[in-house]
Amino acid sequence: MEHVLRQCLIALRLAERAGISEADRVSVYYTALLVNVGCHSDAHEQAKWFGDDIALKQDKYTYGLHPGVAGALATVRRFGAGGDGLMGRFRLGLEFVVSGHRDLAEMVSHHAAMARRIGVGLGLPEDTLGALGAAYEMWDGHGWPGELAQEQIPVAARLAMIGEFVEVAHRVGGVAAARQLLRSGRGKQFDPDLARLLDDEAELLLSELDMVDAWDAVIGSEPALEIVLTDDELDEALLAIADFVDLKSPYSLGHARAVAELVAGAAERLSLTEADQRTLRRAALMHCYGKLGVSNAILDKSGPLTPGERERLHMVPYLTHRMLRQSPSLRPIGDLAVQFGERLDGSGYPHGLASPALSPSARVLAAAHLYQSLREPRPQREGLTATSAAAHLRAEVRAGRVDGLAAQAVLSAAGHRASRRVQGPAGLTPREVDVLRLLARGLTNKQIADRLVVSRKTVANHVEHIYAKLDVSTRTAAALFATRHGLLAPAPDGNA
Repeated sequence: MEHVLRQCLIALRLAERAGISEADRVSVYYTALLVNVGCHSDAHEQAKWFGDDIALKQDKYTYGLHPGVAGALATVRRFGAGGDGLMGRFRLGLEFVVSGHRDLAEMVSHHAAMARRIGVGLGLPEDTLGALGAAYEMWDGHGWPGELAQEQIPVAARLAMIGEFVEVAHRVGGVAAARQLLRSGRGKQFDPDLARLLDDEAELLLSELDMVDAWDAVIGSEPALEIVLTDDELDEALLAIADFVDLKSPYSLGHARAVAELVAGAAERLSLTEADQRTLRRAALMHCYGKLGVSNAILDKSGPLTPGERERLHMVPYLTHRMLRQSPSLRPIGDLAVQFGERLDGSGYPHGLASPALSPSARVLAAAHLYQSLREPRPQREGLTATSAAAHLRAEVRAGRVDGLAAQAVLSAAGHRASRRVQGPAGLTPREVDVLRLLARGLTNKQIADRLVVSRKTVANHVEHIYAKLDVSTRTAAALFATRHGLLAPAPDGNA
């Protein structure tokens, strides 16, 4: 946790001590923050070879950027991604020797290229883009893509490289471990002058890293505060990042973009305020950021998930919320995004919220995420047709898990013809919802009939159908259902 924030602080402290100009420190700042942003983009391949792409990243700091075949095979043996038993792991190891090690080398170059690409999408300056593209070059010329060496490597890239590896060494083993790393990598992986300077002043430059609030410290350390986004520019940046995050798994490509389009159309149909529409669309773009914290061994697993794996998958919205809550401006978006897996009956995740706690925007986001997920392929199945996905979503409405109005708005935004009757939870019709609302308040059939201007026989029929659909036999049980599903709000005309 906070590895990138801390490595940015180390790089900035070293840059200032080395007398790097303020203009160059801007490049150091963004390069250090984005140097590893592409590491998830081939997580599917990483999981293929090593079983757990997240655990693999730890080995990067054990073996270095040149793990060699022996180190990589040790990782394969450790995770046993090739199947059950010794023979499965042996076959995978042999395949790695033949072709996999080339994939690993290409991955590192690919990470740098992808970091540069996201920098372009965010509109960063050209010198920062150059540093990002050279982020894995080494002083001795044996880095990736292996085109630059020594002073040819942008100083921002050299500083980011030192900050990244020293942060881990210091966090694991303190100043002594950081110094040992600097001395072993000096003139090889690291700029010798910068490595020597940090070695000499490690006590000062690495002091209090564990004591500061890393988020606030990094925000406060931006050298020039040059990049300020308008609302429209922020939307473009969030879209670029969303597309990038969705590269985590081949089964989720374009997911956030598609969900954002669905909620935008649904929100307009539901006449949400302009502010709510913008927040909802941003939440849709950001709602799956947390999958970066879940291994592709789970995301891309072809067989059934274990209870533990399913629980880890349900951590996605929680991790998204933890990411966004640190920023005052993004926190309201995170508060909405975290609810995409919640259900009206309280059976969702991560918090098991029920209907009264779910806003109209949250209900739209949940319906859009579910519909789009059904349309996408998964390791266990092909993507559903639009008709099948719509039928599944409507079934969730009848089961009382998804809001009927939100689902209908999403389906309309997806191009489905509007249903003649918008059903509520458990398949209740709008008129049955009106009757249930009054029944739950304790009104008699006669009072309900007078209020709704219908006959008592009609009310009696509605009550009978309501009890049957809810599988209850008493008013209190029906009232509890209405409470849990947020059906007690007054009707729009004020009659109920």
